Amino acid sequence: MGRAYQNRKESMAKTSDAKAKVYSRYGREIYVCAKSGGLDPNGNLALRSLIERAKKDQVPTHVIDKAIKKAEGGKGEDFQPARYEGYGPGGSMVIVECLTDNTNRTFGDVRLCFTKNNCKIGTQGCVSHLFDHSAILSYSGEDEDQALEALMEQDVDVTDVECEDGKITAFVPHTEFFKAKQALIDVIGEIDFDIEEIQFIPQTTAPISGEDIEVMDKFLDMLNDCDDVQRVYHNAEY
Repeated sequence: MGRAYQNRKESMAKTSDAKAKVYSRYGREIYVCAKSGGLDPNGNLALRSLIERAKKDQVPTHVIDKAIKKAEGGKGEDFQPARYEGYGPGGSMVIVECLTDNTNRTFGDVRLCFTKNNCKIGTQGCVSHLFDHSAILSYSGEDEDQALEALMEQDVDVTDVECEDGKITAFVPHTEFFKAKQALIDVIGEIDFDIEEIQFIPQTTAPISGEDIEVMDKFLDMLNDCDDVQRVYHNAEY
């Protein structure tokens, strides 16, 4: 099916400044996850998965350890999730996920990114209903039937399983993430997942060209420069 989803390889940032932003975002997310769900990765599956992803993206161990130690104190910043939605160039749709300790500041920063690029920020839910909130698990393999059977045997509500270019990719509802991951490991054994994360996957794409591409690139750069922005999802097809 070739579903359009974003596998952002954060570690490929080429400048030290860009890497610092990546490390900061992981550090913030690890801190929030550890503070809310516990410091032990063995008991906090979300934290364990996040740490594994951070290591794959070459986030230094000291950044991870510092975030967990900060959560242990319990007196750090009180971050909370915030999501903003709207419309980008060429009729595209955009979802911006943030972690913030000041929602007024974050909303102002995100709104400025929209308005400076002639984009329109909307109300919550205005575009997210046109995205699937899915868990994605991808690994090297050829036997998609084996993956499907493993998931179905554990009563995982599978959305789709596909095999392309030697990669098996399973899509399941975001609420089934850990159940699906464990089901695959139980049958196949230890798996080095290329992708193991929850994303918003667009149900349709919006082709953009010409000036809209330049505007979109500038828009995304501005959003990624915002300290509180964690992830950006869109349905623009270049």
